[in-house]
Amino acid sequence: MPLTHTLGFPRIGARRELKFALESFWHGDMDAPAEATLRATGAALRQRHWRLQSDRGLGHVAVGDFALYDHVLNTTVLLGALPRRFGFDAAQLTLAQSFELARGNAAQPAMEMTKWFDTNYHYLVPELDAESTFNGGPSWLLDDVDEARGHGHAVRPTLIGPVTYLWLAKSHSPGFDRLSLLPRVVAAYARILTQLAERGIDWVQIDEPALCTALDTRWLDAYDIAYEGLGRLGVKLLLTTYFGNAAPDLAQAARIASLPVHGIHLDLVRAPEQLEAWMRVLPAHTVLSAGVVDGRNIWRADLRAVLARLQPLHAALGDRLWLAPSCSLLHVPVSLEAERRLDPELRSWLAFATEKLDELRVLSIALTKGEAAVVAELAASDAARASRAASRRVVNASVRKRLAAITPDMTARSSPFETRNAVQRAALKLPPLPTTTIGSFPQTPAIRQARAAHKRGELGALAYLERMRAEITLAVRKQEALGLDVLVHGEAERNDMVEFFGEQLCGYAFTENGWVQSYGSRCVKPPVLYGDVYRPEPMTVDTTRFAQSLTDRPMKGMLTGPVTMLQWSFVRDDQPRATTARQLALAIRDEVADLEAAGIRVIQIDEPALREGLPLRASDWPAYLDWAVEAFRLSASGVADRTQIHTHMCYAEFNDILPAIASMDADVITIETSRSAMELLEGFGAFAYPNEIGPGVYDIHSPRVPEVSAITRLLERACEVIPPERLWVNPDCGLKTRGWAETEAALTNMVAATRHLRARLAA
Repeated sequence: MPLTHTLGFPRIGARRELKFALESFWHGDMDAPAEATLRATGAALRQRHWRLQSDRGLGHVAVGDFALYDHVLNTTVLLGALPRRFGFDAAQLTLAQSFELARGNAAQPAMEMTKWFDTNYHYLVPELDAESTFNGGPSWLLDDVDEARGHGHAVRPTLIGPVTYLWLAKSHSPGFDRLSLLPRVVAAYARILTQLAERGIDWVQIDEPALCTALDTRWLDAYDIAYEGLGRLGVKLLLTTYFGNAAPDLAQAARIASLPVHGIHLDLVRAPEQLEAWMRVLPAHTVLSAGVVDGRNIWRADLRAVLARLQPLHAALGDRLWLAPSCSLLHVPVSLEAERRLDPELRSWLAFATEKLDELRVLSIALTKGEAAVVAELAASDAARASRAASRRVVNASVRKRLAAITPDMTARSSPFETRNAVQRAALKLPPLPTTTIGSFPQTPAIRQARAAHKRGELGALAYLERMRAEITLAVRKQEALGLDVLVHGEAERNDMVEFFGEQLCGYAFTENGWVQSYGSRCVKPPVLYGDVYRPEPMTVDTTRFAQSLTDRPMKGMLTGPVTMLQWSFVRDDQPRATTARQLALAIRDEVADLEAAGIRVIQIDEPALREGLPLRASDWPAYLDWAVEAFRLSASGVADRTQIHTHMCYAEFNDILPAIASMDADVITIETSRSAMELLEGFGAFAYPNEIGPGVYDIHSPRVPEVSAITRLLERACEVIPPERLWVNPDCGLKTRGWAETEAALTNMVAATRHLRARLAA
């Protein structure tokens, strides 16, 4: 039978066990007993997931995919390449110190965080310079290998490859070339692979997804240099690519295939077209790991269609054909088993991580024993496909008619920014450097408990409304006391910025336990976007109107934009994503119009996922950016000049798409910049971004409260890049994960720094 395997498995647990263990550890004393409890939770999850993989007949269990915070951070620790500014001894690094790298401490801000390729997973960016060392840190990977082998599993360790590691890294030393570190990094990887070989490990998965991006000659040369030595150390290397096409032409496929590795993994869900080139150049000894089950989405595979594609491959390759998901299953929930409330028809269309392993098993049996051996499984797959295609819940004629009626004038404001800006300044009467926040305030235990009680039916609708209005009133009064200029209602009633809106839109469904990890202990439960989308009634108007009634200061209406609604959902795969984005944009457009009619003069349409949706190769960017920007403009352009449209983006590299961001034509954009010390803002300055901008002045993902002097320095740096009259002052992101004490302390310092700078500018 073709060997089946997975590139990685969700690590948070089916019931978010890792999340709760982490937060308990962080909120406690982080002493030895607390650390032992956290480590025990991690061990229990690893063992459960290894057993699950083994029970489903996988030839190897993945080891090294588990991380208590982030697998890229684990690689940094394994290499010993810690940021020197923390002053930690890599060889003696403690678990608590590893979390300080991720979350910051009193002396140092956290490591920078950004998106993992085009996913909503956030990784911690390695910080490298000429003095970086790679002498090794704690042996967490080797410990996990020994643990898995001790339980009798066939083990395949997983590592981020050396070239991708350098490609993901950053340096704050001007002009420093990360590739100059390649010999040192390769030596460190050689040491690790040798240690694995000494343990009798046969295969090692080495992830090189950077190959699916547009690499120049120097980076492609780095693969030749790196693998010339690594491929001859006594372990077989499975070079793993995913999220796109690793061979845009035959020459690159041949070059990669000639590396001294023993297997190649291809994402044949995202880029099925690459298979033809690879089959022409694959060496006779090399394994082809075919990623044929979607590791990024939750739709059930069309097993009969996949099988038809695999049969000629199996005939050609025999036991050199392995079967796998397209990428790590980190990006999907653990199991459908706990989903008891989903509509049975819709549930039959889905496959989470565990079910995807079952699909691999069926495919492997069918290739070896014939379709007669899996008649029931294939019939179930056929039935699910037919049910979905024929379901009346998927297509809505009214939505299709409205979509066809979109005209170009619906995607443009009636006046240019300069005209709108003058009208808005006169209407809003804001001071220089206006202060605001991104939207959410602390989701306290009382808020979460009230929401849970309401969902269980233990708290009636009126009582719940009164609780939420009390929390909104509290947030407004605190903002007034802090001296903020443009207020928000705090989003007490919102569970998640996508789920909250999806629950009120037709075309969406929701799981009970469909959690995936975003970063650290932060988990999200992406909605299932299965059908045509429309808004049956207003979603935020009453709440925002109530909040505005509490204050004379401008109150922002808070919405999630169409591209983020798309990216952060499990999106239907039966129509172009652009079509779904336009449907979402029309729904948001209706909400914007109703907020304006209710007297709300500042409306924020968040699009943190705009950059995330970019294809990995720049040649494919224009088509995506055309429809993504159009969707935002469609959602935002139906208002009068005096209504100020904001958008927010965070934790991604935006400098390479600044023309597209400018073409969104938001009156104000707020961005994350504090972890990069305003580095991101420099691109906006060099581009001469034309509209107003709010660079984040402190990192909300860290419990560290910034000093007034630190915020002042960031604002001074911002004023060097952007004219002060076009600057706003705000945190990096929403504040829902923070407590009130640290939130008030940080915002107090933010307002103080702003007032200090205003006085200096006025002098």
